[in-house]
Amino acid sequence: MINNLLKTALGRLRIVAFLEGCSFLLLGVTMILKYKYAMPQPNYVAGLAHGILFVLYVGLVLQVSFLHKWNLLKMFWAFLASLIPFGTFYADKVLFRELGK
Repeated sequence: MINNLLKTALGRLRIVAFLEGCSFLLLGVTMILKYKYAMPQPNYVAGLAHGILFVLYVGLVLQVSFLHKWNLLKMFWAFLASLIPFGTFYADKVLFRELGK
């Protein structure tokens, strides 16, 4: 199944959206470790991963929106989803899966 997703830009976006959403939630956990328990290293690693995945997500949203001729409103919702916890999971269910059908 993952091999099929990797073949298309939309599939790659769905994978990166999932990973970016997970990294966002992990970043919330590591923030607690950093500020409550004075453990900054996990936050550094999670923050780096989240930053890289965020840039990949934005690039893939631009690519998919160009390929599938999204309007500005759909692009806005896809970008907004990356800024809200659990947003990329919702975007995958509402925005990205309907294109794959």
